[in-house]
Amino acid sequence: MKTAVVTGATGGLGYATAVGLARTGARVVLAGRNAAKGQAALTRLRREVCDAVAEFELLDLASLASVAGFAERMLAAHPALDILVNNAGVMAPPVRRKTADGFELQFGTNYLGHFALTARLMPALLRAEQGARVVQVSSLAHRGGVMAWGDLQGERRYNAWKSYGQSKLAMLIFALELARRAKAHAWPLVSVAAHPGWAVTDIITNGPGGGAPGVKEYVMQAGFRLFGQSATDGARPIIFAAASPDAKAGGYYGPTGFQEIKGPSGPSRVMPQAQDAGAGKRLWTVSETLTGAAFPTVP
Repeated sequence: MKTAVVTGATGGLGYATAVGLARTGARVVLAGRNAAKGQAALTRLRREVCDAVAEFELLDLASLASVAGFAERMLAAHPALDILVNNAGVMAPPVRRKTADGFELQFGTNYLGHFALTARLMPALLRAEQGARVVQVSSLAHRGGVMAWGDLQGERRYNAWKSYGQSKLAMLIFALELARRAKAHAWPLVSVAAHPGWAVTDIITNGPGGGAPGVKEYVMQAGFRLFGQSATDGARPIIFAAASPDAKAGGYYGPTGFQEIKGPSGPSRVMPQAQDAGAGKRLWTVSETLTGAAFPTVP
């Protein structure tokens, strides 16, 4: 039985992904920062998938200490991990906020926390019998994303949506760079990325970033409901990336309908700034420095 870890799995896309992976027969670890929501999600999942093997574990991506503690527990309980889906995210808090470690909330939660988590889980991922699969959940927002190398934390100028786009661009850059390094180091690991198109979840109006949503956020949510798709449908490309033998290393998958908003799962458009190998190396180095988490060296 394969073991899968899904971050942000207490609701929305993460929960739908966990359900989908449970239906493939995988043991699923639902990771989230709210214990009450976690237990409720676990109960609901077991009701939807009667033979599901699942558990909940606390994980706050906005705290490197929480990431380290979670990874330590995972390595003890599951020496081999087959699937890691880095899904949890914060979207556009209206004012700049910080993680427990002082990072801008979106860059720290959406990206740096997942970078550190992946690094710390590498020993278990590299022990997967048939090779592990690591999925970074990016977004259509990566298309307008720019890495503000001189101000990654938005300290000089904070723009909620630019910061969100940067964090999702970073996730895609990370997926592609991890794929390059897995190939160069002969790691038995497939690194891929996915996005949900426009999926109706509560991340806009009820995200952990806090603050009352404004008119723009409500208009966006209305647009998502009118033209988008359900969280279950939005999770399909993520499940495809995590479980399908047709998902290739370095691939990026999402809906294939108009503007990749919804539709059947398939390859997605990757913007040039995400494909830049130089940016991949630079981001990797910066991330190791900021998080203190390091990946294995060349054998």
